[in-house]
Amino acid sequence: MADLKMGFRWYGQNDDPISLENIRQIPGTTQVVGALFDVPVGEVWPKEKIAALKQQIEAAGLKLEVIESVNIHDDIKIGLPTRDQYIENYKQTIRNLAEYGIKVICYNFMPIFDWLRTDLHYQLADGSNDLAFEADKLADNPQDIIDKVKNNSEGYTMPGWEPERLATIERLFKAYADVDEKKLSENLKYFLDAIIPTCEECDVRMAMHPDDPPRALFGLPRIYKNREDMLAIEEMHESRYNGFTICTGSLGENPDNDVPAIIREFVGKDRAPFIHARNIKFMNAQHDFHEATHLSSYGSLDMYEIMKALHDCDFDGYIRPDHGRNIWGENGRPGYGLYDRALGIAYLNGLWEALEKNK
Repeated sequence: MADLKMGFRWYGQNDDPISLENIRQIPGTTQVVGALFDVPVGEVWPKEKIAALKQQIEAAGLKLEVIESVNIHDDIKIGLPTRDQYIENYKQTIRNLAEYGIKVICYNFMPIFDWLRTDLHYQLADGSNDLAFEADKLADNPQDIIDKVKNNSEGYTMPGWEPERLATIERLFKAYADVDEKKLSENLKYFLDAIIPTCEECDVRMAMHPDDPPRALFGLPRIYKNREDMLAIEEMHESRYNGFTICTGSLGENPDNDVPAIIREFVGKDRAPFIHARNIKFMNAQHDFHEATHLSSYGSLDMYEIMKALHDCDFDGYIRPDHGRNIWGENGRPGYGLYDRALGIAYLNGLWEALEKNK
C-alpha cells in the first residue's frame, strides 16, 4: 500500500503565525517542510541550528525530512569564478542535513525571482483572496513588482524575496545580462556534477522546483517549464538523486503541460521524490491565473487525475498542499495561511483514501 508522507510548509516560530501544534492537529499530517531562514544564501548551514530545528519539530510529534529550500547563490547560477566555494559550502550543508535525517532538498534554479505574482490579495467572489498573475499588470520595471510584493506581504518575508537579495536588484540584472537558457543550463549541469556524488554518499535527494510561472519574464531565462526541460535536466546527471519537485500548479500554469502524464513518467521512473499539490484557475485566454482551493471543480486542474497518477505509480514520497487562499478572517503570510492549506490536506487525503479503497 502506497503511503503518502503528507507535509506542511512552516517558516519557523519567529516568522510564522502558525504553530507546530496547529500543524499537528491537521489529520494525516506527519511532516513539516522546513528550512533555516536566518543563514545567508551561500553559507554553510550550521549543525547546531539544524539540530535545534529538528528537535523543535520532533518535540511537537512531527518529522523533519524535507528541506525547502537551501537556496543557491547567484554566483553559481551566473557561472562566476567564485561559484566553486559556494558549491563546496552547499556540499557541506548537504552533509550536515544528512546527519540529522534529511532525505530531500527542494531547490530551484530561477534567476532573481523564485516565483512571481502581480497580486497577493486577489479578491474572489466568495470573499476570500489569494495570489494571482495577470500579465498586463506586470510593470516594465521589475522594481515596481518588488515594491508591490514588499508592501502587500503583511509584513512577512516572502520565500525567494529576501530583502538583502532584492536590495541589489540592479546589480543582479546586470550580472545576468549574458546568461541565456543555454548558459543557465550549463551552469546547472556544473552544479549537479559537483553535488550529486555528495548526495549519493549521504542519501539526500535533490528535487528541483519548476519555474513559476513557466514563462520568460523580464528577459530572464527559464529552464524548467515542461516535460522537455525535465528530460534535459535528467540527462545532465543520470542519478535518482538528481530529481524533481513536481509542482502541479507551476507546471499547470501552462495549459500545454499534461500534469498527470508528467507525474506518471517521472514518478514512474523514481525521479520525483517531492510533490507540491495545488490547483489554479485560468482567468482568460491569455492564461492569466489565480490560485484556487484544491477542489477540482473550483480550478482548471483535475486534482483527482493528479492524485490518481501518483497512486497508479505507487508514490510513497513526500507531498504537501501548496498556496492557499486567505479564508475565515485569516491574514497571515499571503498564500501560506493555515485554514485553506489544512482543507487542501483533507481533500487530498480524501482522494487518496478513495483511490486506495477502489483498487
